[in-house]
Amino acid sequence: MAAQETSISVLSAQREKVGEIPLPAVISEQPQREHLLFETVKMQLANRRSGTAATKTRAQVRGGGRKPWRQKGTGRARAGSNRSPVWVGGATVFGPQPRSYAYRMPRSARKTALRAALAQKLRQDEVIVIDAIQFDEPKTKQMVALLAQLEMGDSVLLVLADADVNVQKSARNLPGVKVLLSQGLNVYDLLRYQKVLVTQAAMQQISERLGGE
Repeated sequence: MAAQETSISVLSAQREKVGEIPLPAVISEQPQREHLLFETVKMQLANRRSGTAATKTRAQVRGGGRKPWRQKGTGRARAGSNRSPVWVGGATVFGPQPRSYAYRMPRSARKTALRAALAQKLRQDEVIVIDAIQFDEPKTKQMVALLAQLEMGDSVLLVLADADVNVQKSARNLPGVKVLLSQGLNVYDLLRYQKVLVTQAAMQQISERLGGE
């Protein structure tokens, strides 16, 4: 028997129910997948690594063109350059070089992981859908008041359907708040922030994105 769609309440800025929005069962009934979430977060963090660490090889270290002393008769070890790896100030052997740490998981695995992370938030009642967020001007005070009215706490991921400069600027000075567009929703940020505040339009886009195969 096919799973049925569920619905999630849509609230106003005053935390009053103003409607409902259907949610595909493939999202709401997605089981916990701890290892898949772990692998997805590991991939995201690896892809964010700059990979710019670098050390100089013997060919790149300045100097060392002259033989420090003659080959025999000094009582010291043979040396052809003072840029050798055994010298202080010399080269580094097998040191790090600029590289990319990025790799990709299968698209289906990434999609399933995102469904599982969102389903986990839904089961824990940590997702609030609001009908709309509109500010006349960028004002941090307005964002603080809205989050307090909705009882969101200090750790909030705010998901919008489209870019809104006033909303984004109102949230950027709050250290525990991050604003994302629905197409940028990802497992790492879903798990990092305690509460998720989603506009109705953004939730519809997420449902369409994750509800299909």
